[in-house]
Amino acid sequence: MAKFDYRIVEKRNAWAAEITRQVTSRRTVVSKRQLGFESEAEAVEWAEKELVEFAKTQAVRNDRKAEQRSEKEEMIARKKEKSAAQKAEYEAARDAANDEDEYDEE
Repeated sequence: MAKFDYRIVEKRNAWAAEITRQVTSRRTVVSKRQLGFESEAEAVEWAEKELVEFAKTQAVRNDRKAEQRSEKEEMIARKKEKSAAQKAEYEAARDAANDEDEYDEE
């Protein structure tokens, strides 16, 4: 089974189409549902068309989220570099101050 699929269900003398997502090997979740189709054929037609659109939307969303994630990772890396530079600068200044204190005591 693919990550996204559809299923057709008869409910209260009408047909319903559901776009499903495979979460785990045993668990499936309904991502989108449309109720009230007169026939099974109408439901199948809607589901097939909507599945393509849904997959496109998910692909765009995934790309956007990946871009946001990489920007966040870059920002975190820059902050770590800045923090490391500040720490090194602080330690160098502290060592220089300690060296001066040792010479003053002699």
